[in-house]
Amino acid sequence: MRRSALPLFVLVLAAADCVPKKAQTPQPASSSLVVLLPDPGKTTAGRAVVSNDKGMVELSEAGAAATVTPGTAPKATTLAQSDVQRIFGDALASLPPSPQRFVLYFRFDSEELTDESRRLVQEVLSMVKQRLDPEVVAIGHTDTTGTPNNNVELGLRRANAVRTILVDGGLPAAAIAVRSHGEGALLVRTADGVFEPRNRRVEITVR
Repeated sequence: MRRSALPLFVLVLAAADCVPKKAQTPQPASSSLVVLLPDPGKTTAGRAVVSNDKGMVELSEAGAAATVTPGTAPKATTLAQSDVQRIFGDALASLPPSPQRFVLYFRFDSEELTDESRRLVQEVLSMVKQRLDPEVVAIGHTDTTGTPNNNVELGLRRANAVRTILVDGGLPAAAIAVRSHGEGALLVRTADGVFEPRNRRVEITVR
């Protein structure tokens, strides 16, 4: 069975009749049910190709499914959301929450948040506190003013400033990793020496 490398969320259910070892009747071939679902927090799904040596089907819509049995070509079908919950409800409920991402912006050549980003901090803290065992990564960025080395240092100071805010809000320091890309990963591509507020930021990922 082969699946595409595109982003998608696929559930697979393997089903087989159990036959006691003493029985002489050959065990039926096992089958798998493959269902394409939207990634958590989204309404659209990617694409998946399900195949064996007898054939291939492409799944391209949420709820699209394929039954795969050795010796026969995959059979395409569609599952209603109620069927997905009935079959995979326990598995879906056990999945960890999907990562949440936030962007906080900073004043020029400073570790001081903009007024709008300062208001967003409470939303970040609220999301982090909903996780049983949170992991937070804060990556600092700068615009292209200043030297590359100084910008790496500035990006790290910004990331550490966010770390301090989260720790003061009750998050364990050990749960937060910080790093800096300096001007190496611009959100808005600019020439060197350009003032660009959207590049002066810290990107936060909460898992």
